[in-house]
Amino acid sequence: MKTANSAFRLALVAAACALAGAAQAATVALPAELPPFGQDKPLTVPQITQQTLPNGLQVWVVPRTGIPRVDFVLAVRGAGFGADTADEPGRAKLLAGLLSGGTAKLSSKQIAEAAQAMGGAVAASASNDGISISANALASHAGEMARLLADVARRPAFPDNEVQLAKTNALQGLKSSSAQPGFRAAKALDGAIYGSHAYGRTQETEAAINGATAEGLRAEHARRFRPDRALLVVTGRIDAAQAMKLAREAFGDWKASGDAPAELAAPPATMPVQRLLLERPGSVQSTLRLGRPGMAASGDEQVALRLTSTILGSGFSSRINQNLREEKGYTYGARAGGVSSRVGGAITGGADVRNEVTGASITEYISEYRRIGAEPVPEAEMAMNKRYMAGSYLVSTQLQGSVARQLAGNWLVGLPADFLGRFVPALQKVTPAEVQAVGKKYFNPDEQSWVVVGDPEKIGEQLKAFGEFKVYKP
Repeated sequence: MKTANSAFRLALVAAACALAGAAQAATVALPAELPPFGQDKPLTVPQITQQTLPNGLQVWVVPRTGIPRVDFVLAVRGAGFGADTADEPGRAKLLAGLLSGGTAKLSSKQIAEAAQAMGGAVAASASNDGISISANALASHAGEMARLLADVARRPAFPDNEVQLAKTNALQGLKSSSAQPGFRAAKALDGAIYGSHAYGRTQETEAAINGATAEGLRAEHARRFRPDRALLVVTGRIDAAQAMKLAREAFGDWKASGDAPAELAAPPATMPVQRLLLERPGSVQSTLRLGRPGMAASGDEQVALRLTSTILGSGFSSRINQNLREEKGYTYGARAGGVSSRVGGAITGGADVRNEVTGASITEYISEYRRIGAEPVPEAEMAMNKRYMAGSYLVSTQLQGSVARQLAGNWLVGLPADFLGRFVPALQKVTPAEVQAVGKKYFNPDEQSWVVVGDPEKIGEQLKAFGEFKVYKP
Protein backbone atom coordinates (compact mmCIF):
# COMPACT_ATOMS: atom_id res chain seq x y z
CA MET A 1 0.00 0.00 0.00
CA LYS A 2 2.89 2.33 0.86
CA THR A 3 4.35 1.76 -2.60
CA ALA A 4 1.01 2.51 -4.25
CA ASN A 5 0.62 5.73 -2.27
CA SER A 6 4.14 6.83 -3.21
CA ALA A 7 3.45 6.19 -6.87
CA PHE A 8 0.20 8.16 -6.62
CA ARG A 9 1.98 11.12 -4.98
CA LEU A 10 4.67 11.06 -7.67
CA ALA A 11 1.99 11.11 -10.34
CA LEU A 12 0.35 14.13 -8.70
CA VAL A 13 3.66 15.97 -8.57
CA ALA A 14 4.36 15.19 -12.22
CA ALA A 15 0.90 16.41 -13.24
CA ALA A 16 1.33 19.62 -11.24
CA CYS A 17 4.72 20.26 -12.86
CA ALA A 18 3.22 19.68 -16.31
CA LEU A 19 0.39 22.13 -15.63
CA ALA A 20 2.83 24.72 -14.32
CA GLY A 21 5.00 24.30 -17.39
CA ALA A 22 2.00 24.64 -19.67
CA ALA A 23 0.87 27.81 -17.87
CA GLN A 24 4.34 29.30 -18.15
CA ALA A 25 4.51 28.41 -21.85
CA ALA A 26 1.15 30.07 -22.42
CA THR A 27 2.52 33.38 -21.11
CA VAL A 28 5.52 33.38 -23.47
CA ALA A 29 4.83 35.76 -26.34
CA LEU A 30 5.37 34.48 -29.85
CA PRO A 31 7.81 36.44 -32.02
CA ALA A 32 6.28 39.11 -34.21
CA GLU A 33 7.87 37.51 -37.27
CA LEU A 34 8.84 33.92 -37.85
CA PRO A 35 12.45 33.29 -38.87
CA PRO A 36 13.07 33.03 -42.62
CA PHE A 37 13.10 29.68 -44.37
CA GLY A 38 16.45 28.01 -44.79
CA GLN A 39 18.03 27.44 -48.17
CA ASP A 40 16.36 24.76 -50.27
CA LYS A 41 18.41 21.61 -50.30
CA PRO A 42 19.13 20.19 -53.74
CA LEU A 43 18.03 16.66 -54.53
CA THR A 44 21.01 14.34 -54.61
CA VAL A 45 20.47 12.62 -57.94
CA PRO A 46 21.35 8.95 -57.59
CA GLN A 47 23.64 7.17 -59.99
CA ILE A 48 21.42 4.89 -62.06
CA THR A 49 23.11 2.01 -63.84
CA GLN A 50 21.02 0.99 -66.86
CA GLN A 51 21.22 -2.14 -68.96
CA THR A 52 18.91 -3.97 -71.34
CA LEU A 53 19.02 -7.77 -71.31
CA PRO A 54 18.96 -9.71 -74.61
CA ASN A 55 15.26 -10.49 -74.11
CA GLY A 56 14.42 -6.77 -73.98
CA LEU A 57 14.03 -6.42 -70.20
CA GLN A 58 15.39 -3.09 -68.97
CA VAL A 59 17.21 -3.11 -65.64
CA TRP A 60 17.91 0.02 -63.58
CA VAL A 61 20.05 -0.26 -60.46
CA VAL A 62 20.35 2.40 -57.75
CA PRO A 63 22.81 1.35 -55.02
CA ARG A 64 22.19 3.09 -51.70
CA THR A 65 23.82 2.98 -48.31
CA GLY A 66 21.70 2.71 -45.19
CA ILE A 67 19.57 -0.10 -43.90
CA PRO A 68 20.57 -3.60 -45.08
CA ARG A 69 17.59 -4.01 -47.41
CA VAL A 70 17.06 -4.36 -51.14
CA ASP A 71 13.90 -3.21 -52.95
CA PHE A 72 12.70 -4.49 -56.31
CA VAL A 73 9.96 -3.15 -58.57
CA LEU A 74 9.04 -4.95 -61.77
CA ALA A 75 6.86 -2.73 -63.97
CA VAL A 76 5.14 -4.21 -67.03
CA ARG A 77 3.94 -1.62 -69.52
CA GLY A 78 0.71 -2.30 -71.38
CA ALA A 79 -0.56 -4.71 -68.73
CA GLY A 80 -2.83 -2.27 -66.87
CA PHE A 81 -6.33 -0.91 -67.34
CA GLY A 82 -5.40 0.34 -70.78
CA ALA A 83 -5.26 -3.29 -71.94
CA ASP A 84 -8.73 -4.15 -70.63
CA THR A 85 -11.41 -4.78 -73.25
CA ALA A 86 -14.76 -3.00 -73.18
CA ASP A 87 -16.54 -6.09 -71.80
CA GLU A 88 -13.89 -6.71 -69.12
CA PRO A 89 -13.39 -3.35 -67.38
CA GLY A 90 -11.07 -3.44 -64.38
CA ARG A 91 -9.65 -6.84 -65.34
CA ALA A 92 -6.11 -5.61 -64.64
CA LYS A 93 -6.98 -5.17 -60.96
CA LEU A 94 -8.05 -8.81 -60.64
CA LEU A 95 -5.01 -9.96 -62.61
CA ALA A 96 -2.59 -8.03 -60.41
CA GLY A 97 -4.20 -9.18 -57.20
CA LEU A 98 -3.89 -12.85 -58.17
CA LEU A 99 -0.21 -12.84 -59.17
CA SER A 100 0.75 -13.82 -55.61
CA GLY A 101 -2.15 -16.26 -55.38
CA GLY A 102 0.09 -19.18 -56.28
CA THR A 103 2.64 -20.39 -58.81
CA ALA A 104 3.43 -23.79 -60.27
CA LYS A 105 5.62 -24.48 -57.22
CA LEU A 106 4.21 -22.36 -54.39
CA SER A 107 0.80 -21.69 -52.88
CA SER A 108 -0.28 -18.20 -51.82
CA LYS A 109 0.53 -19.09 -48.21
CA GLN A 110 3.97 -20.37 -49.13
CA ILE A 111 4.70 -17.19 -51.10
CA ALA A 112 3.75 -15.02 -48.13
CA GLU A 113 5.74 -17.16 -45.69
CA ALA A 114 8.80 -17.19 -47.94
CA ALA A 115 8.76 -13.41 -48.27
CA GLN A 116 8.28 -12.98 -44.54
CA ALA A 117 11.20 -15.30 -43.82
CA MET A 118 13.39 -12.98 -45.91
CA GLY A 119 12.26 -10.00 -43.85
CA GLY A 120 10.11 -8.58 -46.66
CA ALA A 121 6.94 -8.83 -48.71
CA VAL A 122 5.59 -9.07 -52.27
CA ALA A 123 2.64 -7.06 -53.59
CA ALA A 124 1.22 -6.01 -56.96
CA SER A 125 -1.03 -3.21 -58.21
CA ALA A 126 -2.50 -2.02 -61.50
CA SER A 127 -2.58 1.44 -63.05
CA ASN A 128 -3.76 2.81 -66.39
CA ASP A 129 -0.49 1.95 -68.11
CA GLY A 130 0.77 -1.17 -66.41
CA ILE A 131 1.06 -3.57 -63.53
CA SER A 132 3.82 -3.14 -60.95
CA ILE A 133 5.06 -5.82 -58.58
CA SER A 134 7.01 -4.60 -55.56
CA ALA A 135 9.20 -6.80 -53.39
CA ASN A 136 11.75 -6.22 -50.66
CA ALA A 137 14.01 -8.30 -48.46
CA LEU A 138 17.03 -8.08 -46.22
CA ALA A 139 20.15 -7.59 -48.32
CA SER A 140 21.38 -11.05 -47.32
CA HIS A 141 18.29 -12.54 -49.04
CA ALA A 142 18.39 -10.40 -52.20
CA GLY A 143 19.02 -13.38 -54.48
CA GLU A 144 16.18 -15.41 -52.98
CA MET A 145 13.77 -12.50 -53.30
CA ALA A 146 14.76 -11.90 -56.93
CA ARG A 147 13.91 -15.53 -57.68
CA LEU A 148 10.62 -15.33 -55.78
CA LEU A 149 9.68 -12.14 -57.62
CA ALA A 150 10.46 -13.80 -60.95
CA ASP A 151 8.32 -16.82 -60.04
CA VAL A 152 5.36 -14.63 -59.07
CA ALA A 153 5.65 -12.41 -62.15
CA ARG A 154 6.43 -15.05 -64.75
CA ARG A 155 4.66 -18.20 -63.60
CA PRO A 156 1.43 -17.39 -61.73
CA ALA A 157 -0.87 -20.42 -61.72
CA PHE A 158 -4.19 -18.69 -60.99
CA PRO A 159 -5.51 -21.63 -58.95
CA ASP A 160 -9.28 -22.09 -59.20
CA ASN A 161 -9.84 -21.65 -55.47
CA GLU A 162 -7.83 -18.42 -55.38
CA VAL A 163 -9.66 -17.07 -58.44
CA GLN A 164 -13.03 -17.85 -56.89
CA LEU A 165 -12.03 -16.19 -53.61
CA ALA A 166 -10.78 -13.10 -55.45
CA LYS A 167 -14.03 -12.90 -57.42
CA THR A 168 -16.12 -13.21 -54.27
CA ASN A 169 -14.13 -10.47 -52.59
CA ALA A 170 -14.32 -8.27 -55.69
CA LEU A 171 -18.10 -8.66 -55.87
CA GLN A 172 -18.46 -7.72 -52.21
CA GLY A 173 -16.15 -4.76 -52.69
CA LEU A 174 -18.10 -3.63 -55.75
CA LYS A 175 -21.39 -3.89 -53.88
CA SER A 176 -20.01 -1.77 -51.06
CA SER A 177 -18.41 0.80 -53.37
CA SER A 178 -21.48 1.12 -55.59
CA ALA A 179 -23.48 2.35 -52.62
CA GLN A 180 -21.13 5.32 -52.23
CA PRO A 181 -21.94 8.50 -54.16
CA GLY A 182 -18.26 9.13 -54.87
CA PHE A 183 -17.96 5.83 -56.74
CA ARG A 184 -20.96 6.59 -58.93
CA ALA A 185 -19.70 10.11 -59.59
CA ALA A 186 -16.18 8.94 -60.50
CA LYS A 187 -17.50 6.35 -62.93
CA ALA A 188 -19.77 8.85 -64.65
CA LEU A 189 -17.00 11.46 -64.82
CA ASP A 190 -14.58 8.94 -66.36
CA GLY A 191 -17.10 8.40 -69.13
CA ALA A 192 -17.50 12.14 -69.68
CA ILE A 193 -13.73 12.68 -69.85
CA TYR A 194 -12.55 9.61 -71.74
CA GLY A 195 -15.62 8.43 -73.62
CA SER A 196 -15.03 4.86 -74.81
CA HIS A 197 -11.25 5.00 -74.29
CA ALA A 198 -9.70 2.32 -72.09
CA TYR A 199 -8.59 4.89 -69.48
CA GLY A 200 -12.26 5.27 -68.61
CA ARG A 201 -12.66 1.56 -67.84
CA THR A 202 -10.94 1.27 -64.48
CA GLN A 203 -14.10 0.41 -62.54
CA GLU A 204 -15.07 -3.24 -62.46
CA THR A 205 -18.60 -4.40 -63.20
CA GLU A 206 -20.50 -7.37 -61.83
CA ALA A 207 -20.62 -8.99 -65.26
CA ALA A 208 -16.87 -8.55 -65.77
CA ILE A 209 -16.06 -10.08 -62.38
CA ASN A 210 -18.41 -13.01 -62.88
CA GLY A 211 -16.97 -13.60 -66.34
CA ALA A 212 -13.40 -14.01 -65.10
CA THR A 213 -11.96 -17.55 -65.23
CA ALA A 214 -8.64 -19.07 -64.31
CA GLU A 215 -8.09 -20.01 -67.95
CA GLY A 216 -8.89 -16.50 -69.13
CA LEU A 217 -6.56 -14.93 -66.57
CA ARG A 218 -3.72 -17.21 -67.65
CA ALA A 219 -4.29 -16.16 -71.26
CA GLU A 220 -4.32 -12.47 -70.30
CA HIS A 221 -1.13 -12.89 -68.31
CA ALA A 222 0.60 -14.53 -71.26
CA ARG A 223 -0.56 -11.72 -73.54
CA ARG A 224 0.29 -8.81 -71.26
CA PHE A 225 3.48 -9.90 -69.49
CA ARG A 226 6.48 -9.58 -71.79
CA PRO A 227 10.16 -8.88 -71.02
CA ASP A 228 10.43 -6.45 -73.92
CA ARG A 229 7.83 -4.24 -72.23
CA ALA A 230 9.13 -4.53 -68.70
CA LEU A 231 11.50 -2.67 -66.40
CA LEU A 232 13.17 -4.04 -63.25
CA VAL A 233 14.33 -1.43 -60.74
CA VAL A 234 16.68 -2.55 -57.96
CA THR A 235 17.59 -0.22 -55.10
CA GLY A 236 19.30 -0.66 -51.76
CA ARG A 237 22.45 -2.05 -50.26
CA ILE A 238 23.64 -3.87 -53.33
CA ASP A 239 26.23 -2.99 -55.95
CA ALA A 240 25.34 -2.64 -59.60
CA ALA A 241 27.27 -5.71 -60.76
CA GLN A 242 25.59 -7.98 -58.21
CA ALA A 243 22.13 -6.59 -59.01
CA MET A 244 22.64 -7.13 -62.74
CA LYS A 245 23.78 -10.70 -62.05
CA LEU A 246 20.63 -11.39 -60.02
CA ALA A 247 18.47 -9.87 -62.78
CA ARG A 248 20.06 -12.07 -65.45
CA GLU A 249 19.71 -15.21 -63.34
CA ALA A 250 16.06 -14.58 -62.44
CA PHE A 251 14.78 -13.01 -65.67
CA GLY A 252 17.35 -13.68 -68.40
CA ASP A 253 15.51 -16.71 -69.83
CA TRP A 254 12.10 -14.99 -69.78
CA LYS A 255 10.62 -15.11 -73.28
CA ALA A 256 7.60 -13.38 -74.76
CA SER A 257 4.84 -15.43 -76.38
CA GLY A 258 2.98 -14.26 -79.48
CA ASP A 259 2.87 -10.81 -80.98
CA ALA A 260 3.02 -7.78 -78.73
CA PRO A 261 -0.33 -6.07 -78.12
CA ALA A 262 -0.85 -2.87 -80.07
CA GLU A 263 0.22 0.36 -78.43
CA LEU A 264 -2.64 2.25 -76.81
CA ALA A 265 -3.98 5.16 -78.86
CA ALA A 266 -4.40 8.56 -77.22
CA PRO A 267 -7.83 9.53 -75.90
CA PRO A 268 -9.61 12.56 -77.40
CA ALA A 269 -8.03 15.90 -76.48
CA THR A 270 -11.47 17.46 -76.06
CA MET A 271 -14.92 16.09 -75.21
CA PRO A 272 -18.43 17.55 -75.35
CA VAL A 273 -19.43 19.18 -72.09
CA GLN A 274 -21.94 17.10 -70.12
CA ARG A 275 -24.07 17.92 -67.07
CA LEU A 276 -25.27 14.81 -65.25
CA LEU A 277 -27.43 14.51 -62.15
CA LEU A 278 -27.36 11.03 -60.61
CA GLU A 279 -30.37 10.65 -58.35
CA ARG A 280 -29.80 9.78 -54.71
CA PRO A 281 -33.18 10.24 -52.99
CA GLY A 282 -33.00 11.36 -49.37
CA SER A 283 -29.37 12.45 -49.57
CA VAL A 284 -28.43 15.23 -47.14
CA GLN A 285 -25.47 16.33 -49.24
CA SER A 286 -24.41 16.68 -52.86
CA THR A 287 -21.38 14.99 -54.36
CA LEU A 288 -19.89 17.37 -56.92
CA ARG A 289 -17.37 16.32 -59.55
CA LEU A 290 -16.10 18.16 -62.61
CA GLY A 291 -13.54 17.39 -65.28
CA ARG A 292 -12.23 17.45 -68.82
CA PRO A 293 -9.41 15.75 -70.80
CA GLY A 294 -5.90 16.67 -69.69
CA MET A 295 -2.37 16.00 -70.91
CA ALA A 296 -0.01 13.05 -71.17
CA ALA A 297 2.68 12.76 -68.49
CA SER A 298 5.42 13.53 -71.01
CA GLY A 299 3.75 16.75 -72.17
CA ASP A 300 5.87 19.91 -72.31
CA GLU A 301 3.61 21.65 -69.77
CA GLN A 302 3.63 18.78 -67.28
CA VAL A 303 5.63 20.48 -64.53
CA ALA A 304 3.65 23.70 -64.92
CA LEU A 305 0.42 21.68 -64.68
CA ARG A 306 1.59 20.06 -61.45
CA LEU A 307 2.32 23.46 -59.94
CA THR A 308 -0.97 24.91 -61.18
CA SER A 309 -2.82 21.95 -59.68
CA THR A 310 -1.12 22.44 -56.32
CA ILE A 311 -1.93 26.15 -56.22
CA LEU A 312 -5.54 25.64 -57.26
CA GLY A 313 -6.69 22.46 -55.60
CA SER A 314 -4.12 19.93 -54.39
CA GLY A 315 -3.48 20.20 -50.69
CA PHE A 316 -4.92 21.89 -47.64
CA SER A 317 -3.59 25.36 -48.51
CA SER A 318 -4.87 25.32 -52.08
CA ARG A 319 -7.20 28.07 -53.23
CA ILE A 320 -10.27 25.89 -53.64
CA ASN A 321 -9.91 24.13 -50.29
CA GLN A 322 -9.29 27.41 -48.48
CA ASN A 323 -12.30 28.95 -50.20
CA LEU A 324 -14.88 26.20 -49.76
CA ARG A 325 -13.67 24.75 -46.46
CA GLU A 326 -11.96 27.48 -44.46
CA GLU A 327 -13.75 30.62 -45.65
CA LYS A 328 -17.21 29.37 -46.58
CA GLY A 329 -17.53 26.23 -44.45
CA TYR A 330 -19.27 24.37 -47.27
CA THR A 331 -17.29 21.13 -47.05
CA TYR A 332 -14.65 19.18 -45.14
CA GLY A 333 -12.42 19.20 -48.20
CA ALA A 334 -12.34 20.31 -51.84
CA ARG A 335 -9.79 19.52 -54.51
CA ALA A 336 -8.87 20.03 -58.17
CA GLY A 337 -5.94 19.16 -60.39
CA GLY A 338 -4.46 17.18 -63.22
CA VAL A 339 -3.85 13.43 -63.46
CA SER A 340 -1.56 12.28 -66.26
CA SER A 341 -0.96 8.87 -67.84
CA ARG A 342 1.19 7.70 -70.73
CA VAL A 343 -0.99 8.79 -73.67
CA GLY A 344 -3.46 11.16 -72.04
CA GLY A 345 -4.82 12.52 -68.82
CA ALA A 346 -7.66 14.22 -66.99
CA ILE A 347 -8.38 17.43 -65.16
CA THR A 348 -10.66 16.64 -62.23
CA GLY A 349 -12.08 18.30 -59.15
CA GLY A 350 -14.77 17.85 -56.59
CA ALA A 351 -16.21 18.14 -53.10
CA ASP A 352 -19.06 16.81 -50.99
CA VAL A 353 -21.20 19.70 -49.80
CA ARG A 354 -24.43 20.34 -47.88
CA ASN A 355 -27.57 20.37 -50.03
CA GLU A 356 -28.32 24.02 -49.36
CA VAL A 357 -24.93 25.21 -50.67
CA THR A 358 -24.78 23.06 -53.80
CA GLY A 359 -25.25 25.96 -56.19
CA ALA A 360 -23.00 28.26 -54.20
CA SER A 361 -20.22 25.66 -54.25
CA ILE A 362 -20.44 25.29 -58.03
CA THR A 363 -20.25 29.07 -58.30
CA GLU A 364 -17.04 29.13 -56.24
CA TYR A 365 -15.47 26.38 -58.36
CA ILE A 366 -16.26 28.33 -61.52
CA SER A 367 -14.83 31.50 -59.99
CA GLU A 368 -11.56 29.87 -58.90
CA TYR A 369 -11.12 28.05 -62.20
CA ARG A 370 -11.63 31.27 -64.11
CA ARG A 371 -9.28 33.26 -61.83
CA ILE A 372 -6.33 30.85 -62.24
CA GLY A 373 -6.45 31.45 -66.01
CA ALA A 374 -7.15 35.17 -65.90
CA GLU A 375 -4.74 36.53 -63.27
CA PRO A 376 -1.02 35.88 -62.67
CA VAL A 377 -0.33 34.13 -59.37
CA PRO A 378 1.42 36.48 -56.90
CA GLU A 379 5.12 35.76 -56.37
CA ALA A 380 4.65 34.96 -52.66
CA GLU A 381 2.03 32.33 -53.47
CA MET A 382 4.23 30.89 -56.22
CA ALA A 383 7.18 30.66 -53.84
CA MET A 384 5.14 29.02 -51.07
CA ASN A 385 3.78 26.33 -53.36
CA LYS A 386 7.12 25.66 -55.03
CA ARG A 387 8.71 25.24 -51.61
CA TYR A 388 5.95 22.88 -50.52
CA MET A 389 6.20 20.77 -53.68
CA ALA A 390 10.00 20.63 -53.66
CA GLY A 391 10.10 19.74 -49.98
CA SER A 392 7.48 17.02 -50.35
CA TYR A 393 9.34 15.62 -53.34
CA LEU A 394 12.65 15.56 -51.48
CA VAL A 395 11.04 13.79 -48.51
CA SER A 396 9.36 11.22 -50.77
CA THR A 397 12.69 10.25 -52.33
CA GLN A 398 14.46 9.55 -49.05
CA LEU A 399 13.21 5.96 -48.75
CA GLN A 400 14.74 3.57 -51.26
CA GLY A 401 11.45 1.77 -51.81
CA SER A 402 9.88 5.09 -52.77
CA VAL A 403 12.70 5.78 -55.20
CA ALA A 404 12.20 2.41 -56.88
CA ARG A 405 8.44 2.90 -57.16
CA GLN A 406 8.84 6.45 -58.47
CA LEU A 407 11.35 5.43 -61.13
CA ALA A 408 9.13 2.56 -62.24
CA GLY A 409 6.03 4.75 -62.23
CA ASN A 410 7.77 7.43 -64.26
CA TRP A 411 8.92 4.85 -66.79
CA LEU A 412 5.39 3.47 -67.18
CA VAL A 413 4.04 6.89 -68.14
CA GLY A 414 6.88 7.69 -70.52
CA LEU A 415 9.25 9.76 -68.35
CA PRO A 416 13.02 9.07 -68.50
CA ALA A 417 15.17 7.95 -65.58
CA ASP A 418 16.73 11.39 -65.14
CA PHE A 419 13.33 13.03 -64.57
CA LEU A 420 13.85 12.07 -60.93
CA GLY A 421 16.57 14.70 -60.68
CA ARG A 422 15.19 17.17 -63.24
CA PHE A 423 11.79 17.74 -61.60
CA VAL A 424 12.73 20.16 -58.82
CA PRO A 425 14.98 22.38 -61.00
CA ALA A 426 12.23 22.47 -63.65
CA LEU A 427 9.67 23.35 -60.98
CA GLN A 428 11.74 26.31 -59.78
CA LYS A 429 11.81 27.73 -63.32
CA VAL A 430 8.00 27.79 -63.81
CA THR A 431 6.77 31.38 -64.14
CA PRO A 432 3.44 32.98 -63.18
CA ALA A 433 2.75 33.46 -66.89
CA GLU A 434 3.14 29.71 -67.50
CA VAL A 435 0.78 28.90 -64.63
CA GLN A 436 -1.77 31.36 -66.00
CA ALA A 437 -1.47 29.84 -69.48
CA VAL A 438 -1.99 26.30 -68.16
CA GLY A 439 -4.89 27.53 -66.05
CA LYS A 440 -6.56 29.12 -69.04
CA LYS A 441 -6.00 26.07 -71.22
CA TYR A 442 -7.03 23.27 -68.86
CA PHE A 443 -9.19 24.88 -66.16
CA ASN A 444 -11.52 26.93 -68.33
CA PRO A 445 -14.82 26.42 -66.46
CA ASP A 446 -16.79 26.54 -69.71
CA GLU A 447 -15.08 23.30 -70.84
CA GLN A 448 -15.69 21.25 -67.69
CA SER A 449 -18.29 18.49 -67.49
CA TRP A 450 -20.24 18.32 -64.25
CA VAL A 451 -21.49 15.26 -62.36
CA VAL A 452 -23.69 15.76 -59.31
CA VAL A 453 -24.98 12.95 -57.10
CA GLY A 454 -27.85 14.04 -54.88
CA ASP A 455 -31.58 14.44 -54.31
CA PRO A 456 -33.18 16.32 -57.24
CA GLU A 457 -36.01 17.59 -55.05
CA LYS A 458 -33.53 19.35 -52.76
CA ILE A 459 -30.96 20.63 -55.23
CA GLY A 460 -32.71 20.69 -58.61
CA GLU A 461 -33.62 24.37 -58.49
CA GLN A 462 -30.06 25.37 -57.64
CA LEU A 463 -28.66 23.46 -60.62
CA LYS A 464 -30.88 25.25 -63.15
CA ALA A 465 -28.60 28.28 -63.01
CA PHE A 466 -25.77 26.21 -64.53
CA GLY A 467 -27.56 24.67 -67.48
CA GLU A 468 -29.69 21.62 -68.09
CA PHE A 469 -28.65 18.51 -66.17
CA LYS A 470 -29.55 15.10 -67.56
CA VAL A 471 -31.08 13.04 -64.76
CA TYR A 472 -30.19 9.38 -64.18
CA LYS A 473 -32.01 7.19 -61.69
CA PRO A 474 -30.07 4.79 -59.38
